[in-house]
Amino acid sequence: MDYTKLLTEHGVKPTANRIVVARALASAMRPMSLSELERTIQTIDKSNIFRALTLFRENHLVHVIEDGDGVRYELCHSHSHHDDNDQHPHFHCERCHRTFCLDNVEIPPIPIPEGYEMESVNYIVKGICPECRNK
Repeated sequence: MDYTKLLTEHGVKPTANRIVVARALASAMRPMSLSELERTIQTIDKSNIFRALTLFRENHLVHVIEDGDGVRYELCHSHSHHDDNDQHPHFHCERCHRTFCLDNVEIPPIPIPEGYEMESVNYIVKGICPECRNK
């Protein structure tokens, strides 16, 4: 994946730290918490990782998932810094506390009352993941 191009497409200047954060998110293959990213990226301190995530969020480069155990971040594969066109539900394992993408599952349409404007959907399914179930 060309992280420089991805950052640029989202209106984010591709600095070395931002590329490292984007690469870590992509290689995780699942949403990660700030502390998980900090353990994965030992060359950048927590405040710089958080600043990159904040900038990514403002430019629709990450999805922010609140799974009941905290906030997790996942790289957005949309190619627009105006909207997220790749939203999908997530599965949170209540044993191992990991959160997984359900990429091939559509979020059902959610009718909202007149006057409200939807900006994002946080759709979490909770249960036991296959790895924990087989232990």
